[in-house]
Amino acid sequence: MTATAPETGAACLGTQPQGRRERKKQRTREALVDAAFALFAEKGFDATTVEEIADAVDVSSRTFFRYFSSKEDVALTFQEEQMGAVFAALRERPADEPIMTALRRTVVGIARACERGELGFDTERFECMLTMTSDSPAMMARSMEHARKKQTLMTEVIAERLGLDPATELLPHIIAAAATCGFQAAADAVRHHPDAFGSLSETMDQAFAVLEDGLNRPPRDPS
Repeated sequence: MTATAPETGAACLGTQPQGRRERKKQRTREALVDAAFALFAEKGFDATTVEEIADAVDVSSRTFFRYFSSKEDVALTFQEEQMGAVFAALRERPADEPIMTALRRTVVGIARACERGELGFDTERFECMLTMTSDSPAMMARSMEHARKKQTLMTEVIAERLGLDPATELLPHIIAAAATCGFQAAADAVRHHPDAFGSLSETMDQAFAVLEDGLNRPPRDPS
């Protein structure tokens, strides 16, 4: 009994500093994201440098690159959160809901949450993201690249919902690609024709209504 006590104590002492280190790393990462978006909003994406972001948090550029590979990666943290929320919400849609109806209600709901500051989303950061993708060709390119990568996961979620194997069935790939196009079409319409379209969520609703009319499919048969 006495031999195990020091081992238990050592284990506890070993885990506590590790927990503190992880919390410190998370705080540093969040501080870098906060500083980056503040600078993006103030100066614009292209005019902001990695050195300025690091200086705002009082860390070195080397430390910055331990957390992010570029300033584009920092800016995409919001889009990453958006897509994570979309996938989670899509998985919670009713099982008997047709796929394009489920996608429409999911993406419009998340877009509205971003606009209203719901579900933990920051409206100012959302507006900043929209401005960056509109004003910066580099940011637009990275945003589209990110969306393309997420399309693979979207395909898997759709295939699971329809009871199809994406390795042998084309339909999940087509629906996921159409959804990605719906996102982009709505964003482009709002960006280039702001007077003709309403908010992003309203325009997404219109875009996915088109897809819903032409691409709806019934859910898989539970039997």
